[in-house]
Amino acid sequence: MLVEKNVPLQPLNTFHIVAKAHSLVRIREESDLLALLADPEWAAQPKFVLGGGSNIVLTGDVKPLVLKVEIPGRRLLQETARHFILEAGAGENWHDFVAWTLQQGYPGLENMAMIPGTVGASPVQNVGAYGVELQDRFESLDAMDLETGQVFTLNAAQCAFGYRDSVFKHASSVASDAPHQALGLKGRALILRVRFALPKVWKPVLGYADLEKKMAEQQCPNPTAQQIFDWVCAIRRAKLPDPAVIGNAGSFFKNPTVSPEQCADIIARDPKVVHYLLADGAVKLAAGWLIDSCGWRGKSVGQAGVYEKQALVLVNRGAGSNGLGATGGEVMTLAKAIQTSVYERFGILLEPEPVVL
Repeated sequence: MLVEKNVPLQPLNTFHIVAKAHSLVRIREESDLLALLADPEWAAQPKFVLGGGSNIVLTGDVKPLVLKVEIPGRRLLQETARHFILEAGAGENWHDFVAWTLQQGYPGLENMAMIPGTVGASPVQNVGAYGVELQDRFESLDAMDLETGQVFTLNAAQCAFGYRDSVFKHASSVASDAPHQALGLKGRALILRVRFALPKVWKPVLGYADLEKKMAEQQCPNPTAQQIFDWVCAIRRAKLPDPAVIGNAGSFFKNPTVSPEQCADIIARDPKVVHYLLADGAVKLAAGWLIDSCGWRGKSVGQAGVYEKQALVLVNRGAGSNGLGATGGEVMTLAKAIQTSVYERFGILLEPEPVVL
């Protein structure tokens, strides 16, 4: 186990914000974590779990011990009558894993292509795109309690998945010797492996306007999983900046959910509002449209800006080889200004997706 000191985090976060980790340990297998927890010097230290760094905003140097998750592995674990059960290490790149599943003949994750981050981070955020969420394909996961070193398994119900939400995003309000029975696992657990149940009888998930447009353009009413994967990649490349070129954390705000009455009130004032009716009767509004309507597209605060092609994405306009660029403070100042603007016009408080440190 090697504890690295004063580690630059700019290459380890997709916003490319300049910051350092006071101490960092790379977790490549369970034994690395067990060794750390057995060391009196580090066991009691506050810890921060870092995956792909695609969903964080650093507002300064990170004082807690950073656990950089790099656990590899991809395999077909078993087959059931209805599903292929695949398992991946928490350190695997999410998009690469999705591409691999299709190469192996296991469709079902194609709508979630090109989501940045790691496999281990996917249940934390309950990632999703184009009509499919992680919870739709999730089987179970293994995690380690960062206090006891105990490895435990959670199923979908125990993960308490919600819209970009899970048990891993909430702190526990009760003391418990069984971490999976606690009300929250934020800061308490590190995900080791994730298992997915991919359907043997595959059906395409379509219905989003961008996918429907691709079907029409290519005159393909019955696309394969690989075609949907390719379409999603093309759509995302056209709309979203490549973090390797322009620092960003993907969609910065969650799409808000409102009642039908609230939506009707907004439509009465803004008939073009982009909205989607949900199965439970609620209505999801497009946060990007709300932000765009308030005139934020292309605007900046310091080196932090709103992406010209998609108002839902905040970008680092100054990140480059010179190491300069937007600070976390500039990003959050811009985010708060957008929140205020949208609330004043629509009465809706946008909720940020990234974790702010």
